[in-house]
Amino acid sequence: MQFLEHDNGVIHYTLEGPADAPVVMFANSLGTDLRMWDAVAERLRGRYRLLRYDMRGHGLTSVPDGPYTIAGLAEDCVALMDGLGLDRVHFCGLSIGGMVGQQLAGSHGERLHSVILCDTTMRMPEPAMWAERAAQVRADGLDGLVDGAMERWFTPAFLGSTPVAGIRNMFLRTPPEGYAGCCEAIGSMDLEPQVDAIDVPTLVVVGENDPGTPVAASEAIVARIAGAGLEIIPAAAHLPPVEQPEATVAALTRFLDAR
Repeated sequence: MQFLEHDNGVIHYTLEGPADAPVVMFANSLGTDLRMWDAVAERLRGRYRLLRYDMRGHGLTSVPDGPYTIAGLAEDCVALMDGLGLDRVHFCGLSIGGMVGQQLAGSHGERLHSVILCDTTMRMPEPAMWAERAAQVRADGLDGLVDGAMERWFTPAFLGSTPVAGIRNMFLRTPPEGYAGCCEAIGSMDLEPQVDAIDVPTLVVVGENDPGTPVAASEAIVARIAGAGLEIIPAAAHLPPVEQPEATVAALTRFLDAR
């Protein structure tokens, strides 16, 4: 296990792959941790140096009191890069990780070779719902949310699979305050100004059946970034790296190999 101490506590991360290979940094989604990228990492670690980390409030990273902000979560990434002596990385984030990617690319573009935004959006249509969800989780924990989350994250054909059982456990073990703080970050965000400022190579990836951050949300991001590409992953909902790792890796490598 690898940890970095910074102003907001401790960040848990893993760094693996050839020492001289390009660094690809991965950010997890709400209610997961760096292990959501396991199937992708297994297929990429021989070609790239992979930096995965647990987002603030998730996994083994510190859980400060919320609310959090997307800008603050992006500063955690900068702190991790600084602590590891990394001037620039390729950044890949999913859902809230993709929101962090939008913030990073718009505000700290000089630190990125490129950005990959997976199953994400510039803003959520019902911000008040996220404040309500944060309050619910602080009061009652995550048990009441897990079934709905799994149904949004995976297609019906995949729901009974072994990986889903593991992701379900991961969700339930997420610290409630960390989950709630990130909910508040999502509810308060408007990333259009950051997206409009992005001038690094950009790929947007989305599962064709994602109900929460649908294809239309990805198309809206692509429309605002000159030269951005779009990859739609068939037979996947909100977590293509878990449900369709081969197709996800193919999309990522096509983009990264061209950089």
